[in-house]
Amino acid sequence: MNTNSNTYTVIYSTVLVVLVAAVLAFTALVLKDKQDENVKVETISKILTAAGLYNAEEAAAQGNAYTIKTYEDNIQAAIVINAKGEQIDQMNTQGSSIEFKVNLAEQNNLLKQGLNDQVKLPVYIFNANGRTLHVVPCYGAGLWGPIWGYIALEEDMNTIASAVFDHKGETPGLGAEIASPKFYDQFVQKQIFKGDEFVSIAVVKGGAAEGDLNGVDAISGGTITSQALEKTIATWLNCYRPYFETVKHVEEN
Repeated sequence: MNTNSNTYTVIYSTVLVVLVAAVLAFTALVLKDKQDENVKVETISKILTAAGLYNAEEAAAQGNAYTIKTYEDNIQAAIVINAKGEQIDQMNTQGSSIEFKVNLAEQNNLLKQGLNDQVKLPVYIFNANGRTLHVVPCYGAGLWGPIWGYIALEEDMNTIASAVFDHKGETPGLGAEIASPKFYDQFVQKQIFKGDEFVSIAVVKGGAAEGDLNGVDAISGGTITSQALEKTIATWLNCYRPYFETVKHVEEN
């Protein structure tokens, strides 16, 4: 075959494309289980961080096994509830069988459409150094992409024990600061109720007033992301409110 002909060029290009596609497909298939595990471990690490149980140095030294075992050793239950606060399902929490049945993006779409009666909300209940903590997620849209996080509530279902947030594409040094401890550590000991009124947490531009139990400082230069996170937290915590009130009532009795 004439290597200078158009036919040769087309055939050569086609074969090369097919070979590259086959190699990439094979690589993706081989690595799928590992990729799935890494995604699961990343989710678990965020949940554990919210519960105050994650040690980044230990995780770096011991790998995924440390994160999975820490989760398995400390979690009491992982359940799914509806918008009425009723348990409708339970998730496996054992070792490599740990499962996450709820897709947060899908539930967020339902909330945006006002279809609260169709949502399925996960709750992770931990024994954290003798304290029972209820960890719940939040998920929404930031300036450039999704933002999400996990918030741990004390047994009074009002006081925040800890929180952690993350994002997909917020601006480094500005909105991306929601993923820094300097920002999310502000949530510790804040409260989502003012008396009997649900108020969530305000992310205040210019800074929350001293002693404000229901507000934290917004990110300087990250106003839109701060506002989006405030809305995200309020939307999700409000949907969890029937569950909080049910648990609080049980605890009081």
